[in-house]
Amino acid sequence: MAEPYTPSARTRVVREPQLAVYDRAQVYEILDAGFVCYLGFSVAGQPYVIPTSYGRAGDVLYIHGSAASRMLRRLSEGLPVCVSVALVDGLVLARSVFNHSMNYRSVMILGTARIVVNEEEKLRALEVLSEQIIPGRWAEARRPNARELSATFVLSVPIQEFSAKVRTGPPIDDEEDGSFPVWAGVVPLKTIAGEPIPDPYLDEGEAVPNYAKSYSRKGWP
Repeated sequence: MAEPYTPSARTRVVREPQLAVYDRAQVYEILDAGFVCYLGFSVAGQPYVIPTSYGRAGDVLYIHGSAASRMLRRLSEGLPVCVSVALVDGLVLARSVFNHSMNYRSVMILGTARIVVNEEEKLRALEVLSEQIIPGRWAEARRPNARELSATFVLSVPIQEFSAKVRTGPPIDDEEDGSFPVWAGVVPLKTIAGEPIPDPYLDEGEAVPNYAKSYSRKGWP
């Protein structure tokens, strides 16, 4: 069971606090529904925000990339980091443009990244990343060899200081706009996996695995 959490002054939601979520279990559900995050950090006063994949294991977020990556090298030196994830579930069309919105689930994590040097933890982290993106693939694909492991950086970000925001439901219009003659409501959005496209060099008759043929994720609408 996830431990109770009290937001810090940096993560407490100020704007639209009624949308704030500080429950670990719900935050982890949002993180587990996605696999792309935006990693923010600053070097010599210059801010950077870089999209990358991630995987969650317990109270830790794993992020990986090339050992030549400037981002990962600098983060491994102990730079503060901000990780954000956002899932958009619908377009909310109000009667006024000002009140248009989106239904969404988002998470922000603040912390300091640690480089994973232990080979056993590194392999486990890469498995977590692979399973976060396409569950079942790790067991069938070739595992990383020593050369590939040395060329890969893995960072561990503790999920200790965080907050989330979630919006659901219809538009919220001003009372005077209630009779304005325009359609209002929600346009739901969802991610749909298409038909798998085989590699042209694949052996003839190689069956498409179920995890590719019926790809889906927890938390997808």
